[in-house]
Amino acid sequence: MSSNWKNVILEQSATMGQAIEAINAEGLRVALVVDKNFCLVGVITDGDVRRALLAHKALDTPVTEIMNASPKTAQASSTRAQLLSIMKRAQILSLPIVDAKGVLINLETLHHVIDTRRHQTPVFLMAGGFGKRLQPLTDACPKPLLKVGGKPILETILESFIAAGFYDFYISTHFMPDMIKQYFGDGSQWDVSIQYIHESSPLGTGGALSLLPDNLPDIPIIMMNGDILTKVDFENLLAYHQKQDAICTMCGTEYEFQVPYGVIESDGERVTSMVEKPWQKYFINAGIYVIEPKLIKTLVKNTRVDMPSLLEAQMSAGEDVAIFPLHEYWLDIGKMNDFERAQNDYERDF
Repeated sequence: MSSNWKNVILEQSATMGQAIEAINAEGLRVALVVDKNFCLVGVITDGDVRRALLAHKALDTPVTEIMNASPKTAQASSTRAQLLSIMKRAQILSLPIVDAKGVLINLETLHHVIDTRRHQTPVFLMAGGFGKRLQPLTDACPKPLLKVGGKPILETILESFIAAGFYDFYISTHFMPDMIKQYFGDGSQWDVSIQYIHESSPLGTGGALSLLPDNLPDIPIIMMNGDILTKVDFENLLAYHQKQDAICTMCGTEYEFQVPYGVIESDGERVTSMVEKPWQKYFINAGIYVIEPKLIKTLVKNTRVDMPSLLEAQMSAGEDVAIFPLHEYWLDIGKMNDFERAQNDYERDF
């Protein structure tokens, strides 16, 4: 990704959808809104977009409704120490630079150097499923090894984590485990560590957590299904979780569908309104989690449990579960049409 700040400039007439495109196109996690005189009128961060998504704002929502109209700025004469001090106090990753008249002239960023930044956070990739809905492709090949864009799905996932600085990986296996182990080995060809957790019988979407080593560092882990194609910023996800004080943060992606009939709302025997073929929006489970160690410690080894049941039990016990709303590309490759779509999307977006 390039980091040209001029590519994230938007006019006041722009939409939230255009802001998302700008944020996703660059590595700056921000969009800058200017008026006709190029004066800065607002800033839209990745967090602003996610809060708007949680509020179910439509993609055609004007950027003026979701932007911070009073952003932190600095003058061109500011020293490096002053710029870093402002960003540290405000806990921001970028700082617009304006002249005396408020005209935008630059964007100072707190750069992340990926090749030297290393995350101790373990990553647990779930690769034990049968992939029955993708038969006959999975008759002789586990689903995570099916190729999208010329390489296995699981390899694309692994490389996206590695690019973000993660190096400590665990992979759960059940169906055709030897093929997965043979392909990825111990991870040395990527200069990372890979260890395998074998489920002798399927343990659901959460049960394999109980088989992780007891000597893991006392920090959160990231868990992700091994059949997902996504461009999620994993560093951003981890930072988001660390601010939540939650036992788990789960990624959610917005799912929208249209009711094919006119919907009647009533109060007793009286009709109060009629809506023709309304659209409904919900957040669905994206199969990506950040999990605190104390949640893993509640599990009984080799006991089947699915993540929704596990998290519902934690919420009933008074624990908080947070949601990280996705605006990045995400696709669960569960059915044949998803697999076909992934091939086309990979060529365009990856």
